[in-house]
Amino acid sequence: MRYVDIENVESGQYLGRTIFSSNGAVLLSEGVQLTVYMINTLRRIGATMIFIKDAQFDDVEIPELVSEETKRVVIQRMCETFESIRSGKEINSRTIFQSVDSLLEEIMKNKDVLVQLSDIRSKDNEMYVHAVNVCMMSTLIGINMGLPVSQLRELAIGALLHDVGKLELTADDVSGDPRRHHAWRGFDVLKNKRELSLLSAHVAFQHHETMDGEGQPRRLAKEEIHLYARIVAVANTYDNLLFDLSQGRRMLPHEACEYMMALAGTKLDREAVIQFLRSVSVYPTGTSVRLSTKETGVVVGQHRGLPGRPVVRIVKNSGDRELAVKEIDLAKHTTLFIENVLM
Repeated sequence: MRYVDIENVESGQYLGRTIFSSNGAVLLSEGVQLTVYMINTLRRIGATMIFIKDAQFDDVEIPELVSEETKRVVIQRMCETFESIRSGKEINSRTIFQSVDSLLEEIMKNKDVLVQLSDIRSKDNEMYVHAVNVCMMSTLIGINMGLPVSQLRELAIGALLHDVGKLELTADDVSGDPRRHHAWRGFDVLKNKRELSLLSAHVAFQHHETMDGEGQPRRLAKEEIHLYARIVAVANTYDNLLFDLSQGRRMLPHEACEYMMALAGTKLDREAVIQFLRSVSVYPTGTSVRLSTKETGVVVGQHRGLPGRPVVRIVKNSGDRELAVKEIDLAKHTTLFIENVLM
């Protein structure tokens, strides 16, 4: 499979991974041959990147931190939970706990898999996919920091619900009243839920605070911000850099990682950033790249200890339609580097 910008997808290509709606329904199934209408529909619903099948890379497996089926079920549950909150109903805590336990079980089992945020987003599922991604990344950071399972569970619940304050119809108040910020509103929603830890509620409260005291809504600084919230701030920042257009263009993973390193110690907790970078795929599998040799290829393998030095497969026509294939492990070829990402 290759991971391709929707603008570069052509009619006749085959979809490499199923696309789901927010309620878990299948929009397009893996293996379907894409038509112009389908591609235009994907653009219209807000999809930006998709997997396509490629015979030259059929053997390439993209390891998953959490299975597609588990994410589909959790996203469906989050959709139901958020709709209940919107309508003023009680949060179904059992649903939250089931979702978190499902995610924790798989993350603990696959904790050595590098994070690759490649779920196909649309306008109707982006809030739920964002919540699940922030939960997964926060949990990995917590594992790398050595947190026990009980604390990982509190962290994961807070991460899954960190944006619950955005569910009100009113936008963040720009008048300066901190109580109208979605972080404060989220805390107000969660703090009285006796089934939930108050520390989980503080994740929603503090995930927009920054280490230098210039964050929102209370301008807390350094150790005044709970560790869970400092962890979630890192995961939230990364996912927003990759997928949120409100701050400008979306960044590629390697650009986002560099940007976050620049924020470490001032806006973001330095240790949380370090532990995050241990587990992120800087150049995701399936991504097309150009090397410093000017050769172009596709990332087909990763190294957990060296996420910026993946394995790249280069395929060339050698005449008479024969293909010459070679793989370059950048962890071994230390003088070569990725010059550009080709989307």
